[in-house]
Amino acid sequence: MIQRELEKIITKNLNEYPAVALIGSRQVGKTTLAKTLSDVYYDLESEEEKLRLDFQWDDILQSDKPIVLDEAQNYPEIFPRLKVAIDRNREKNGRFLLLGSVSPSLMKDVSEFLTGRIALCHLYPLSVTELNQKLSDTLWLLGGYPDGGILDKNKFPSWQQNYLDLLAMRDLPTWGLPAKPQVTKRFFKMLSALHGQIWNASQLGKSLGLNYHTVNTYLDYLEHVFLIRKIQPFFTNVKKRFLKSPKVYWMDSGLHHALAGILSMEQLLEQPWVGSSWEGWIIEQILVFLNNRGIHFDGPYYLRTSDGYELDLILIIEGKLWAIEIKLTSTPGRDDTVKLQHVGSLINANKLVLISRTTRIIEKDNLFSCSLSHLLDILVK
Repeated sequence: MIQRELEKIITKNLNEYPAVALIGSRQVGKTTLAKTLSDVYYDLESEEEKLRLDFQWDDILQSDKPIVLDEAQNYPEIFPRLKVAIDRNREKNGRFLLLGSVSPSLMKDVSEFLTGRIALCHLYPLSVTELNQKLSDTLWLLGGYPDGGILDKNKFPSWQQNYLDLLAMRDLPTWGLPAKPQVTKRFFKMLSALHGQIWNASQLGKSLGLNYHTVNTYLDYLEHVFLIRKIQPFFTNVKKRFLKSPKVYWMDSGLHHALAGILSMEQLLEQPWVGSSWEGWIIEQILVFLNNRGIHFDGPYYLRTSDGYELDLILIIEGKLWAIEIKLTSTPGRDDTVKLQHVGSLINANKLVLISRTTRIIEKDNLFSCSLSHLLDILVK
């Protein structure tokens, strides 16, 4: 079994808080990881398991192991009981590990009953630093879901297709998405074509026969179930950050590629949008890396100026502004670094990073031209 990097953060939080909430998309590995931490487990999607939990409640409160409550958002009645149990013995930490696939409904109950009593951890699909470095291109192609092909290539893309079909037909309607499955599937396809582009709800709404308010609601649902990442525009005036549209990316590259009908690396490299695919994958690897190490940051943001200058990723880490540009090339040129320096100066960036597939590392003052793996090394120094 692959060691998940987030385990250290979860263990640390269990030592410091009475409860920990582990959130993430369906099939990302939450249950597998939780069961390595405790065998006191209840699946709250099952009525039988809810009954078993009620019957055993008084006994399990005496457990020295964390009580794992899977898909906790399906049993909102448990949250007042958790609050009472915690408050009766506030000195005891590591008592409950809550797992959830739907952020809004889970967080509503957490904020109402468990504020100050719980730490939040986010588990993402497998990342490049959790696997052999030689598998990085395979991870880009197939995505990081443990059952999605990265451990058995024969499962791609049928696993992704079945996964999205079940979300559209069962999970998303159950969680409250007000769309018919056929509309949701079309929405998935259109979002695949828009990967890495600036969000235009009105344009997409016309294609679906929906108004832009409805389309924005649908996008919010997909963000809340950890399928889509929205990256907001950056402005030096903080108050203006949300006045323009975000960029949208599929968080998992394998889902994006399955929707686009990609079956091989050769086919992927032939696509006119291959650069935006790699850009999204690199962004996700950076953000997951920071998350798994408990490194806090402000962002992510992107920048696009009226005269055509842009930055793919902006992060503020420990007060330092990182301006990151991503190029799908093995031979980045001097023009790329000059352009990066110019755009970085517009926002007073402290660190300038040009990420490519180069094997040559250039470090000069605050400028780095390097591969993803080298940037990840820099981030933890």
